[in-house]
Amino acid sequence: MTDNKNTILAIVLSALVLIGWQYFFAIPQEKAKQEQLQAQQQAQKQSPQQPAQVGQPAPAAQPGAPQPPGQATQPSVGDPVTRAAALAASPRVAIATDSLQGSIALKGGRIDDLALLKFRETVDPKSPPIVLLSPSGSSAPFYAEFGWTAAAGASLKVPTSDTLWRQSGSGALSVGHPVTLTYDDGQGVEFRRTIAVDDKFLFTIKDEVVNKSANPVTLYPYGLISRHGTPQTLGYYILHEGLIGKFGDKGSEEVTYSSIEDKKLLKFDATNAWLGITDKYWAAVLVPKNDAHVIANFKAVALGTLKAYQTDYLLDAQTIAPGATGSAEARLFAGAKEVRVVNEYEKKLDLNHFDLLIDWGWFYFITKPLFQLIDYLFHLVGNFGLAILIVTVLIKIAFFPLANKSYASMAKMKAVQPQMTALRERYPDDKAKQQQELMELYKREKINPLAGCLPIVVQIPVFFSLYKVLFVTIEMRHAPFFGWIKDLSAPDPTNIFNLFGLIPFDPTVIPLFGQFLHLGAWPLIMGVTMWAQMKLNPAPPDPTQKMIFDWMPVIFTFMLATFPAGLVIYWAWNNSLSVLQQSVIMQKHGAKIELLDNIKAMFTKKKTQG
Repeated sequence: MTDNKNTILAIVLSALVLIGWQYFFAIPQEKAKQEQLQAQQQAQKQSPQQPAQVGQPAPAAQPGAPQPPGQATQPSVGDPVTRAAALAASPRVAIATDSLQGSIALKGGRIDDLALLKFRETVDPKSPPIVLLSPSGSSAPFYAEFGWTAAAGASLKVPTSDTLWRQSGSGALSVGHPVTLTYDDGQGVEFRRTIAVDDKFLFTIKDEVVNKSANPVTLYPYGLISRHGTPQTLGYYILHEGLIGKFGDKGSEEVTYSSIEDKKLLKFDATNAWLGITDKYWAAVLVPKNDAHVIANFKAVALGTLKAYQTDYLLDAQTIAPGATGSAEARLFAGAKEVRVVNEYEKKLDLNHFDLLIDWGWFYFITKPLFQLIDYLFHLVGNFGLAILIVTVLIKIAFFPLANKSYASMAKMKAVQPQMTALRERYPDDKAKQQQELMELYKREKINPLAGCLPIVVQIPVFFSLYKVLFVTIEMRHAPFFGWIKDLSAPDPTNIFNLFGLIPFDPTVIPLFGQFLHLGAWPLIMGVTMWAQMKLNPAPPDPTQKMIFDWMPVIFTFMLATFPAGLVIYWAWNNSLSVLQQSVIMQKHGAKIELLDNIKAMFTKKKTQG
């Protein structure tokens, strides 16, 4: 009766694991996709406010206290228009490089129009490029702004988001061809902005103030990145999407959109800092000079039915004497979080752990080197999938001594299997005595009963790190393998429940249980290899343990069905190598390989029962 209860409990727990995994991981992912589509449709119907400044209300006038960045411009209300119409609302200077395409708005001098030419929305190379930045007035404004702010109560007229700048000269902003914008306030102070761009994703902005008046002026340089509307995120705890920054010697600050909505405002006082807003693969980041002292903010405010988020900084005040010129330099990273590019910027500009812009996770010390190894092999073999297979072999070699010891212990356990069975028969109703005698047997034969688990336990950090690599690195995005796998970072697109596409129907859309009906070819292959590995060992005499081992391949098959295909391929290949490795080691120690016998016993038992 107790064994029956244990068996039922094992089945229930297995089912709970499967349901829990689907509920907390698979379903949220599909829900996120649906919500993203709905958000795009809803954005065309909403009427968001369009502030050039997103921040706290202006403080009461205090001599010498700076106004928040962009405080001069007040929100205006209007219906969102198409992106093209929003761009046409301001004269512009084109941005044209091999990596970037977009424009700078002369109204406000903002960088608010940017597309990443080398990255497409889908695996189809003819699909539209990824749009990163968009202007106010569109459905999802996202932009960078730089300039000067005056002390509260000062009469100096500084440029705002409504200011119309004038381009000196002509031509588009391109590599080696910076553009210069000018604005004269009519009171003897001229503002000049020079913007340059490199061949990747870095803008350099130099703001100058020429004081031609008879009085000194005091100004604070600032930079900000503002995003209107809550963007759709995947919602995984292993991936940060939202506001991010590194301030001096402190650890990186990662604040989600929902968290900053609750806190409203977070302040930082530091040097050697950078801050911005990051998505899974893309980011817009303010990068002040390393020695600059910044007062930085993470902010969130409500804009009617929408919310807006901002990262900004103020530099120390500059007092510019009559006839003198003041200047401030800023940098903006706006592009794809390619590991090589991010690392190059960190090294070239001596940035403060800029590599943390990529969410390497808790196992940073494993995850990043693992990616570097895979990337190195990719450049040798030309396929990330093959690189993963080679890394799997290297991991197997690295853990070979541990696996050898583990499988040797398992071979010894198999040799004493008759004695273990005799002990259970001798004490059928005394579980405590059984365990006591078993422990004595293990001690006498120098067997570690947990040895079989060690290879799996030790490889968990490696498995998790590989998952992170596949999930967060843009290099894996749209990276093909062979056959039907066109994107190693996405789940296997096939499905056994529609006969791998022969039936023109998507079973995952079925209400209630449709999310459980995603099971591709590679997850099935993985399940078979795991099942084969389980059957390589003798069946546990305990019914509960046997039930758990029997169900584990099924549970893991469904669990990994929604994982990146690259990870499933890794697991299937790893299982196959384990079967081969374990067979060789057990044969070396004189232990019988149970795989064929266990498979045969399954069908024989069924036949007998029939």
